[in-house]
Amino acid sequence: MSTMKRASGLLVVLAVALASTVSASSAAPAHDARSVALNESGQLHLTSRHGFTLDERGTASGSVSGSIYVHLTIVSSSRVVAEVNLYPPGGSISGQASASYHRGNSTASFAGTISIVKGSGRYAHARGSGLSFSGTIRRSDEAISVRVRGTVSE
Repeated sequence: MSTMKRASGLLVVLAVALASTVSASSAAPAHDARSVALNESGQLHLTSRHGFTLDERGTASGSVSGSIYVHLTIVSSSRVVAEVNLYPPGGSISGQASASYHRGNSTASFAGTISIVKGSGRYAHARGSGLSFSGTIRRSDEAISVRVRGTVSE
């Protein structure tokens, strides 16, 4: 192949690459993420139980207050997983948690992490991972006390 043909082929490739870059940079700007510190606590009561899954409902207070629903499943004698849904005014925030689990005489405790996986309304862009997730289960009535702490980007 001649030097001239190689040079013109290279120019075509560069022109296409430049056009793609200009086109991509003229697209709408991305949403600027903003960090929000969460420090939520909730007091919940049992609404139903299915095997080793506790469905709980209550009120959360802290940085973002509202109704809270937790579906906590005891997956082994030392581990729980949970789906947490918080409904503050103007939207919702949902997360998935995994935690170690320790049974005591009158309470059981759990501690681990939660990832914020989706949001709606004002919280549509809420995301976060590695947030602290902890709480207790009162064995007499299976009421849950839960705490979530960490930083979420919006």
